[in-house]
Amino acid sequence: MHKFLEKYLLIIAMIIGIAFHKQLYVFNPIIPYLLSLMLFVTYCRVTWNEVRLTKFHYILLAIQYVGSAAVYILLKPFNEILAQAVMICILTATATSAPVVTGILDGNVSTAAAYTILSNLLVAFMAPLFLSVIGSANESVPFFASFWYIFQKVMPILLVPFVLALLLAKISPKAHRKVRNAQIISFYLWAAALTIVIGNVTQFVLANNDGNYSLELTIAAITLAVCLMQFIFGRRIGSRFNNTVAGGQSLGQKNTVLAIWLTQTYLNPLASLGPGLYVLWQNLVNSWQIWRKKKLQ
Repeated sequence: MHKFLEKYLLIIAMIIGIAFHKQLYVFNPIIPYLLSLMLFVTYCRVTWNEVRLTKFHYILLAIQYVGSAAVYILLKPFNEILAQAVMICILTATATSAPVVTGILDGNVSTAAAYTILSNLLVAFMAPLFLSVIGSANESVPFFASFWYIFQKVMPILLVPFVLALLLAKISPKAHRKVRNAQIISFYLWAAALTIVIGNVTQFVLANNDGNYSLELTIAAITLAVCLMQFIFGRRIGSRFNNTVAGGQSLGQKNTVLAIWLTQTYLNPLASLGPGLYVLWQNLVNSWQIWRKKKLQ
């Protein structure tokens, strides 16, 4: 049963989210709590003495933040929603499942885990900065007021799980080991959160449907291109540091649940279609990589 769910849970979650979008919309307030629990379980998995930040990680961070700003500036003159949709797909942190996929592909798990932790912690500071700049540009809200409001909302979700994981390791190593050995919990939390956010994306798209799907198709095409480019660039950069697989997963596999939540909460809700589609693209890429590896074995 577990192997079946590993293969098809993404499809099941998307189908349920689309089919029951009206009913699932009421569960939107619990998404931050699901995100925090996912991160807590992930942080408990990491052996901290194996985590080493290197030049490789800082290069990926530069691409993540400079790239997201450049894409937004480039696309904004064409369409604000399109610019937000693509920007958030680059800005958001690495998926908590990236180290798992890295291990399946025989990559360096510690390297991927280090970047996953770093990117999820830093996005607590960087996301409010980016989102407040965009919000202040489109609304009559002072920048610092917007930044502080978003920072207060986002920081606990991303930083509190990190602190709690460290405290649990010190206070109760036995309980910490139990959480670390029960990573399947994170898998099902991710599925639950994904179902809800896909339902929210569907609800927003249908509620704002004007019969013209040109914007939706453009977002789909560009997010696909961005997804492929991030995997390719990540692998090429990683190859210079003997971390090809970890580089691809670190840069290409995104925490789309976080991205969708941030977009729906602080940007134009229709822009959440970008990370909503990115879920599909990144899982198609990973499915192909895993299939290709098993075929070559």
